Amino acid sequence: MNETLISVVWYAVAAMNVIAFVLMGVDKIKAKMDKRRIPERVLFAFAILFGAMGGTIGMYSFRHKTKHWYFAVFFPALALVQFALLVYFKFSTI
Repeated sequence: MNETLISVVWYAVAAMNVIAFVLMGVDKIKAKMDKRRIPERVLFAFAILFGAMGGTIGMYSFRHKTKHWYFAVFFPALALVQFALLVYFKFSTI
């Protein structure tokens, strides 16, 4: 596989995880300040688009959305699936 494409994929996944992590923190701050929140569908969209690991780490780092069962179940489950896909992708391209 093309090295440039592989690099782009890894950078995109890293960016999605950083963005998902930051979104969880920003939403927590907005919740504390009683400001307009980031919609849950946006948080899930970033998680689904290969940001679940960052979203899960952000969820537990900021103690945000941990009481919502659908976040507590689906974010870590998505993270495991995405991690498995990335490992497969990494070793299948050698």
